[in-house]
Amino acid sequence: MKITPLADRVLVRPKDALEEKSSGGIIIPDTAKEKPMQGEILEVGTGRQTEDGKVIPMTVAKGNKILYGKYSGTEIKINNEDVLIMRESDVLAIVENGKGK
Repeated sequence: MKITPLADRVLVRPKDALEEKSSGGIIIPDTAKEKPMQGEILEVGTGRQTEDGKVIPMTVAKGNKILYGKYSGTEIKINNEDVLIMRESDVLAIVENGKGK
């Protein structure tokens, strides 16, 4: 199945939580884990449309690594993978590698 977000929405694959056990060895259930706030953009919409019909292009692109708000987006399952669909305004920052600078 292929999903194409509309307008100013993006499809994001959240970064998996790295730890499943606490430092004391207690296994933390999925419901108690803090959700990751980083992800990779899988698809982007065309952009936000203004009242006069102009389309404002997206500032994020497919493949960008991003930070987003803790409670942003709607969780959906596509091809047995949990992803988020959210508005571009929920994206807080683009994460860049930083090597070679």
